[in-house]
Amino acid sequence: MPRPKLIRRVNNPPGFKGFMPIGASKEENPVVLNYEEFEAIRLCDYLLYGQVRASQIMGVSRPTFTRIYESARRKVAEAFVKPKPIIFEGGKVYFDSEWLFCRNCGCWFNHPEKEKDIMYCTLCGSENIEHFHDEMQDIQTYTICICPGCGYEKEHTPGIPCNRDVCPECNQFMVRKGTPVLRRMG
Repeated sequence: MPRPKLIRRVNNPPGFKGFMPIGASKEENPVVLNYEEFEAIRLCDYLLYGQVRASQIMGVSRPTFTRIYESARRKVAEAFVKPKPIIFEGGKVYFDSEWLFCRNCGCWFNHPEKEKDIMYCTLCGSENIEHFHDEMQDIQTYTICICPGCGYEKEHTPGIPCNRDVCPECNQFMVRKGTPVLRRMG
């Protein structure tokens, strides 16, 4: 049985959700770059740290850092060669900044600039957000988009808010399954 992955330290997530190639046909399968892979590229290619120093910053061994960095470079190369969009999400990471929860779309997001107040969800733009606290540990997040009108469900597309999808049955905007909006309506 493989050893469980340790949580990797990431300074902050990217300030955007991803990239889209200009002039390419719309790609249905984007390349998913995990946050630790983004951090590896940021440390080595942008800040020009060596792999030993970068591995110390992320709190992993140098060989583990090399595997993360190699995976990131392969994914970026795939996105460039096959023109595919790149989205940033997931990974076994923790951030050095506070977390917020959007009550409308069910998204957890990070607020890296503590000196600035955040007023809206970075994914859907809603002002119905809340700072993380211990009682929120039991909030479930789902990977299903659901129509509050007719109950139609579909698998969530990573990187695209559910409220940008329109239900094919009744033409209402969809929401993330399990959000408080659904509990009020149904």
